[in-house]
Amino acid sequence: MIRVGLTGGIGSGKSTVARVFEVLGIPVYYADEATRQLMNTDEILKKEIINNFGEESYSNGQLNRPYIASIVFNDKEKLELLNALTHPATIRHANAWMQQQTSPYVIKEAALIFESGSAENLDYVIGVSAPKPLRIQRVMERDHISAEEVQKRMSRQLSEEMKMKLCDFVLVNNDSDLLTPQVLALHEQLLKK
Repeated sequence: MIRVGLTGGIGSGKSTVARVFEVLGIPVYYADEATRQLMNTDEILKKEIINNFGEESYSNGQLNRPYIASIVFNDKEKLELLNALTHPATIRHANAWMQQQTSPYVIKEAALIFESGSAENLDYVIGVSAPKPLRIQRVMERDHISAEEVQKRMSRQLSEEMKMKLCDFVLVNNDSDLLTPQVLALHEQLLKK
């Protein structure tokens, strides 16, 4: 089975592309959702988070998201520490999930494919590219936040240009190129590999 990563900057449309692959019958692993779940269910990870961020990290056995967010979004080193704790757990979980699938290929959707080291466990990586102004607009509308906050989040990710250079395939998700035909063509290509 072929293991395919799906990545792109915030607001690029990764989730939209992932849903098209799901409609085509391809299983998709959503790394961000899995990480959120693992932070509440993986006892080793929970212990590491408490050891590094304090007992306040959990309330009634559940991650205290506002508390963690207040720390990591104001301190780059703390964000890197949290990522260093969560990425290995998510990679292990994703690899186990992939081994259970029976389709010709699977998709792992993750914003930080390259930054997390996940790309090393994948056969190919698809990038979703969109113009920065459009990405900012999408995230402002989706998350109800300011353009400044979106740009702050973008600054914490690998640049779009660098990310797309590292990808094996790039899908363009702007207002003029139709996305679904690009995904269908890539799907056919992946089925032949």
